[in-house]
Amino acid sequence: MSPELDRTRPVWRQVAAVIADRIADGSYPVGSRVPSVVELSTEFGIAASTAQKALTHLKTEGLVRAEVGLGSFVAERSGEPAGEGA
Repeated sequence: MSPELDRTRPVWRQVAAVIADRIADGSYPVGSRVPSVVELSTEFGIAASTAQKALTHLKTEGLVRAEVGLGSFVAERSGEPAGEGA
């Protein structure tokens, strides 16, 4: 079931917050695919442009990464070992 959206606040921010919460609670683990624009549009009953704006925001925040032709995936968190350095 989709969460109830408050139509008095920007819907894209609310959708982005729901996805961020799902990432934080492990519903979408690191490396897993997050729902597509079409899937988000259907789940939340929103326009595709609104879903795209939410995903773009999550990408800007570093929570997801996009792979052309494959979709969006949960990005590694900066606190996790990534083998960088030296």
